[in-house]
Amino acid sequence: MVIMEEQQQKKPEFDRQISEVTRNMLFGKYEMGRLLGQGTFAKVYYGKQLKTGESVAIKVLNKDQVQKEGLMEQIRREISVMGLVRHPNVVELKEVMATKGKIFCIMEYVRGGELFAKVAKGKVKEDIARKYFQQLISVIDYCHSRGVSHRDLKPENLLLDENENLKVSDFGLSALPEQLRHDGMLHTQCGTPAYVAPEVLRKRGYDGSKADIWSCGVILYVLLAGFLPFQDENIMKMYRKIFRADYEFPPWFSTETRRLISKLLVADPEKRITIPEIMQNPWFKKGFSRQNQSSIEEQSPEKSTPPSSPAAEDGTVIKPFPKPSPPFFNAFKFISSMSSGFDISNLFLEQKKAGSIFTSKYSASAIMAKLESVAKGLKFRINKVKDFKVKMQGVEEGRKGKLSVTAEVFEVVPGVAIVEFSKSAGDSLEYAKFCHEDVRPALKDIVWSWQGDNYNKDQQQQLLLHQQEII
Repeated sequence: MVIMEEQQQKKPEFDRQISEVTRNMLFGKYEMGRLLGQGTFAKVYYGKQLKTGESVAIKVLNKDQVQKEGLMEQIRREISVMGLVRHPNVVELKEVMATKGKIFCIMEYVRGGELFAKVAKGKVKEDIARKYFQQLISVIDYCHSRGVSHRDLKPENLLLDENENLKVSDFGLSALPEQLRHDGMLHTQCGTPAYVAPEVLRKRGYDGSKADIWSCGVILYVLLAGFLPFQDENIMKMYRKIFRADYEFPPWFSTETRRLISKLLVADPEKRITIPEIMQNPWFKKGFSRQNQSSIEEQSPEKSTPPSSPAAEDGTVIKPFPKPSPPFFNAFKFISSMSSGFDISNLFLEQKKAGSIFTSKYSASAIMAKLESVAKGLKFRINKVKDFKVKMQGVEEGRKGKLSVTAEVFEVVPGVAIVEFSKSAGDSLEYAKFCHEDVRPALKDIVWSWQGDNYNKDQQQQLLLHQQEII
C-alpha cells in the first residue's frame, strides 16, 4: 500500500517529465531547444537532429496568422526560392513539415549570428569587408543566374558561420521571373528604405537584379564606414538623398573603395556597374578566385543533397525520387491546404479540367516509357522536352491545326506520382476526345486514379500508409 501511494505521488512528476519531453520533440526527428529569436508571425528555436546530432534552426510559423495576414504566398515563395538557390553562402533549408496549426521550417543553424551585430560595433577592416563583399556578390550572381532577385539585402539578413563566412537568409521578399509584368519589370515596392534602390522607391518598375546591386553597394559602404550612406530623421529627406545618390565618403576610405562604391551607388540603374564588371574590379579581385567559387557552386548531385519538399499536414516529408527526379506537384499545398484527410484530389482543383490528370504508383521512368509507347500507338510524333516531360504532336490536321499535347510527371510522395496532360496547340474538343477516348483506355495498366473519378477509401488508406512510411 505504501509503495502504491509513493508511486501515485511520483506519477504527476513522471507525467510532467514525459509531457515536457514530448513537447520538445518534433515528429520524432528533432529535439527543440532554446528560443533564438522571434518576429510577428514566427519564432526560431535551436534544434538537434536526433539521428545525427546535427544542430539546426527550427522556424515555427502560426498557419492561421500567416493566412489571416495574407502571407501564405510569401512563405511559399521563400521556400520555393530556398530550394532553388543551393549555394554554400545561402542558409540551407533542409525540410519543411507541418501540423494543422503550424509550419516548421528546418534550416541550417548558423552559429555566428547576424552581420548587423558586427557592424553595430563599428566599421570592419578593409580586408574583412572585402571578403564579405566577395561572398555576397558571388551568391547574388548565383541567385540572378537562376532568375531570383533577393530584394531585401541588408546586414540583418546576412549571417556569419563559425568560420566567419557569409550566409544570406530571408528570401521572403525575393522575386522570381513569373512575377515580372508584361514590361519585363518588377513593380512591388519592398525592402528596407535605407538599402533600397531609387528606382524601387519611384514605383515605375525596376530590374530586381540591378536593385540588388545597389543594396550590395550600401552594405559595402556600411561595412567600411560603420554607418549608412543615406540617413536622415526625416524619411522624405532620406528618399531625396537616395534619388540623387547624395552621400559622402569618410576620410579613411581608400581610393579603390571610393571608385567601386561610386559605380555601385549610381541612381540610374542603366549606368550602374554590373556583376561581371564588379568581378573585374582590381579591389574586388584581390584574393578572389572565381574558378574556386564556381567549383563550389557547381557541386555534383552526389555531393549536394536537395532540400526535402514541404510536408503533408501530419508532418510527413515529401522526398524526391532518386536523381534524375520529376518535379513536385504544388507540394506546398500539402501545408497550406486545410482540407481533411489525405485526399490528394484537392490538389487538382485550380484550373485543371477533369480527365487531364491521373495518379500512378509506377515509377516515373516506367510512366514515361508507357506515355511514349501510347503516343506511338496513336501515331503522334514524340518530342522529349526534358527527363519527365514529353510533347506529343498529332500528324493529322484538325479544326485548329494539328493537336499538340504535353504530358509531365510529378511526384507527390515516394511511390505515388501524378501525370498531367495539357493542350499545347489544336482544338479543345479534339483534346478532350484525346484524353477521354484515346489516352484513358491505353493507360489503364498504370493508372491508379483519374482526377474527377471517385477517390475511394482504399486509395486514401494506401496514400496514408505511403506518407507514414517516411516519417
